[in-house]
Amino acid sequence: MGKILIAEDDKFLGQIYEVKLTKEGYEIIRAVNGEEAVAKALSEKPSLILLDLVMPKKDGFAVLTEIKANPETQNIPVIIMSNLGQESDKKKGLELGAVDYLVKANLSIEDMMLKIKTHMQ
Repeated sequence: MGKILIAEDDKFLGQIYEVKLTKEGYEIIRAVNGEEAVAKALSEKPSLILLDLVMPKKDGFAVLTEIKANPETQNIPVIIMSNLGQESDKKKGLELGAVDYLVKANLSIEDMMLKIKTHMQ
C-alpha cells in the first residue's frame, strides 16, 4: 500500500495512528523528534509523512523546511497534524509545502484516513 512516516512525540497518539494505519495495510515508520523525522524521511523515503509541529529537538516547521529543501525528499507529501489551530500556523505550514493541515482536536481517525488516501494517490 505504501510507507508512512509518523513524526509524533506523543507516544499514545503515535500508537493509535500506527495501529489504525497498519490495519489498513500501510507500513509504518515512527519518529519521536524532529531530527529523527528528517533522518528517517531521508533513509526510508516514505510515501507520505504525518508531521506534528510541536516536537523536541526540531519543530515541525523546521522539519518541513528541511524535507522540502532536499531533492531526495521534496516530493514526499506531508500532512501536518497539530494542536496549533491558528490560521497563521496553517498558512505557514501550507506555504512551506505541506499538502494538508489537520487540527488534532477536531480530527477523527476516519477523517485522517480519508486525507491519507487522497494524498497517497
